[in-house]
Amino acid sequence: MDPAPDTIAIIGAGVMGCGIAAMALGQGSDVLLVDIHDEALTQAPARITKQVRHGRLMEAFPASLSPGRLTTSSSHEDAAGAGAVIEAITEDAARKADVLARVCASLAPGTPLISNTSGIPIAELARSVRRPAEFAGVHFMNPTYLIAMVEVIRGAQTSAATIDAIVALLARLGRKPTVVNDAPGFVTSRLLHPMINEAARMVAAGTADADSVDALMRGCLGHPTGPLRTADLIGIDNLVDALRALAERTGNAGYAPCELLVEKVRRNELGQKTGRGFYDYRKVLS
Repeated sequence: MDPAPDTIAIIGAGVMGCGIAAMALGQGSDVLLVDIHDEALTQAPARITKQVRHGRLMEAFPASLSPGRLTTSSSHEDAAGAGAVIEAITEDAARKADVLARVCASLAPGTPLISNTSGIPIAELARSVRRPAEFAGVHFMNPTYLIAMVEVIRGAQTSAATIDAIVALLARLGRKPTVVNDAPGFVTSRLLHPMINEAARMVAAGTADADSVDALMRGCLGHPTGPLRTADLIGIDNLVDALRALAERTGNAGYAPCELLVEKVRRNELGQKTGRGFYDYRKVLS
């Protein structure tokens, strides 16, 4: 397989990988989606097609553009030749480092390599890549195809040319990039995740129920959905992992996930993806 130079290769056909693919396709770009799991690749096209259709209904994509072409592969080596590569596997530093090391081995010099991460420091991941000057982070928000603002993370070794190339790519995809410097949690997760943690502590203490917390945050402070419904969208298991990583990397024990979040993970109440989190989605999913 030899992708065209303007094709975007996305590594990982999970929630974020499919969302990024839908966003790029809806903006008219061709996408090569890579995953080593056959089941994920089999399910991804239907999921992505549904998201592209939803994005068009929501007028998130230009009506004049035809969707790009989606190709799938189970080999990381097929990403060679793509104009840019976005790693979008699960938020696990060791697994990301392994995938990045294998992907970058086949990339031509000058190809931007991007990690979609919500909080793992780019300096940490950059140790696994051959050309750290061509590596940076981008934190896409979920649902990626609907949320235009993106956080671009510049590592200590990331070149200005790489940042310029990534910003230009994101602008071509209809995104609004904001560049920040590397740090645990960057800006968005460093602010959002502790806020969700504190909201969960309030519910656990009986100060207010989830609906009241979210209603006050929406009505008084302008949060679009409320922190606890946002937790359900993120996935409470992902949130717990991110909070633990934030506490470890900053040395601030206050960032550690509260017991209510941990208990919800034990009960498999992970949010929308399991049908129940702080809210019940089972009727919606049935």
